[in-house]
Amino acid sequence: MPRTITPASWEELVTTALLGTDRRPAAGVGGPAGLLDAAVLHTVRRRAGLLPAAPAARPAPAPVDPRPPLPPAARRRLAQLLADRSASGGSGGRRGTAPDLTELIPQWLATANQRGFRAPAALLPALLDAARARTDLRPQALTFAGPRGLWLAGLNPEWKFALRGSSGGSSLPDPTEPEAVTRLWEEGLFAERVALLGAVRAHDPSAALALLATTWATERAEDRLMFLDSLRTGLSAVDEPFLEQALSDRSRNVRSTAAELLSALPESAFAGRMAARALSCVSPDLTGDEASIAVEAPHECDAAMERDGVVAAPPSGRGERSWWLGQLVEAAPLATWPARFAGRSAREVVGLPVADGWAEELHAAWCRATVRQRDPEWARALLGAPSVPPSNGPGTTSLAERSKLLGILPAAERAGWVADFIAAHGLSEAFQLLGVCPTPWAEPLGRAVVDALDIARDAGSYPWSFSGVMGLAERCLNPAEADHLEVLTTTPDEPENASPGANGYWSEAFQRLVSTLRLRAAMDSELTPA
Repeated sequence: MPRTITPASWEELVTTALLGTDRRPAAGVGGPAGLLDAAVLHTVRRRAGLLPAAPAARPAPAPVDPRPPLPPAARRRLAQLLADRSASGGSGGRRGTAPDLTELIPQWLATANQRGFRAPAALLPALLDAARARTDLRPQALTFAGPRGLWLAGLNPEWKFALRGSSGGSSLPDPTEPEAVTRLWEEGLFAERVALLGAVRAHDPSAALALLATTWATERAEDRLMFLDSLRTGLSAVDEPFLEQALSDRSRNVRSTAAELLSALPESAFAGRMAARALSCVSPDLTGDEASIAVEAPHECDAAMERDGVVAAPPSGRGERSWWLGQLVEAAPLATWPARFAGRSAREVVGLPVADGWAEELHAAWCRATVRQRDPEWARALLGAPSVPPSNGPGTTSLAERSKLLGILPAAERAGWVADFIAAHGLSEAFQLLGVCPTPWAEPLGRAVVDALDIARDAGSYPWSFSGVMGLAERCLNPAEADHLEVLTTTPDEPENASPGANGYWSEAFQRLVSTLRLRAAMDSELTPA
C-alpha cells in the first residue's frame, strides 16, 4: 500500500534534514525514507510551477575571420598545449626530462601569428582562459584569437580583459573621415579612443594632436597620461608645443611624462633648458694635471625646475642634491657632453675620472639619458668591454642598466657582446643580459651558453643554480643545436668534492633541453604552410 505523504513546507524539510528526523521530525514525514519522499514531491511541485523565461535577444553572428585555418597537426598541438596548461594549473615543472609545455605556448602563438593563421573556433574558450590566467600571453593570444575571439569575449564577463586593450571588436573609422573619427573620439569607450588615437597618429601626427587637444582639458588624469604616452610613437618636433603645455598639467605624472618625451627631442627648448642646468653642475676639472670631471650638484630645486619635471622630494634614503643632479643630467641631450669636454668622444668622456665620488651617480644618469635618447655610441661607451669585470669598467656596474643599454644596440652586436661577457665571467650574472637578446640565439651566443653550462656541470655544481638560464636555453637556443647537445645527456663520473648526485641532475636537465629543442623544431614544422 503506497505511503501517504502529508505536505510539509520546504523550510521544515530542510530543517529536518539538517538536524535529523529523530531530533526535529517534520509533520507527517516519519523516518528518513518519508523525508526523502517528501523532498521528491516538493521538488517536482516546485519545478512544475516555474514559468518559462522571456527569450533573450540572440547575439549578433560572429564576424568572419579571413585568415587561413591551422594545419591539422598544428591544431592538435595547440589543443595539447592548452590542455597541459589546464591540467598543470599553468605552473609547469622543472624536474624530469619532459618539456615544459606551458613555457612553449608564447613561442607557438608568436609563430602562428607570424604565419597568419586563425584560431580554431572550438579552441577559443581554452585560449581565452589561458590568456586570462597569464597576462604575458594576452597580446599574442588575442591577436591569434582575432575578431571571433573578441566577439566571444563580449559574451562572457570572465573574458572582459580582452576588450580593454582593443576597440571591442568594432572596426575603427578611416583616419581620413573626420566626421566618423570625431564621433568615435567623443562617444567611444576608452579602449576604442586609445586605438583610434593610435590609428590617426600613424596616419597624420598633427591630426592626432589636434584631436587630442579638443578634449584634453576635460579628460581624467589617468586618461591624459595614457593618451600622452601614445605620442611616443612617431615623436617629433611637431609635438613640442603640445608637450610644453603639458608641463603645466595639474597631474604630476602627466608633467613627468611630458618632460620625458621632450628630453627625447634634443633640439627642443626644454632640452636646452635642462642642458644649461646640467652644464652648470658638471664641468672639466682644471685643478689637476690630468683631465677629469668636477661635479657641483644643485643646492635647491626652484619653481622653474619643478615645472620642467624635476621632482623635488627624493626617495627615502636618497640625498636631495644627488637626486636633483641625476634628473638634470638624465634630461640633458647627450650631445652636450662632447662639446663640454673639448670634443672628446662618448667613450673618452665616460672614461674620465670623476671627482669627489660622483662617478656612480653621473654614470647612472648618463645611462638613463642614453636609454631615453636611444644613442648607440653612448650605449657602447657605458657598457665598456665585455671582458672587463663590471666593478672595474668605465661605465655602469648595474646589470639592469646594462640590459637596457644592450637593447639599444643592433641585434647581432647585442648577442656578440653577451657571448663575450659569458665567456669571460660565466653565467652567474648573465641572466638579465640574455633576456634582451633576440631569439633564437645566434652563434656565438648559443655556443657560449652551452659551453658555460658544461663548465658548471664539470665543476660539480647543482643545476638548480642555473635553472633560470636553462629555462631560457630551452626557449631560446636554436633547435638545430639538439644533435650537438646529445653528448651532454650522459651521466659522467662525479669529480672529487662535487655536490652529491649533481651529475645525475645535470644529465636530466640536458635531456629535457634536448627534448624541448626537438619539440620546438616539430612545432615549427607543423606551422609551416604546405
